[in-house]
Amino acid sequence: MKKLQQLTKEINELTLRIEQDYPELYQYLDENPITIPDCETPEISVNSFVDYLDNLKSLLERYIESHKQMKHLRTINSVVYK
Repeated sequence: MKKLQQLTKEINELTLRIEQDYPELYQYLDENPITIPDCETPEISVNSFVDYLDNLKSLLERYIESHKQMKHLRTINSVVYK
């Protein structure tokens, strides 16, 4: 299992990439339910960091994939309706 320091580094790098390359997505990171504790005294563990990193990766992958599809549809529409 990865160390906390490595996980923190990966989370920071991915968050920075989202902020710089996908600012429209970055604004929603605060609303991510995985960052909201569901108890009064939340414990932060390595597993919490792993889950958060996985969630960020998944969010970015879904965003990129959905925008590829939208771009493709726009291209098709522009050709069909020329």
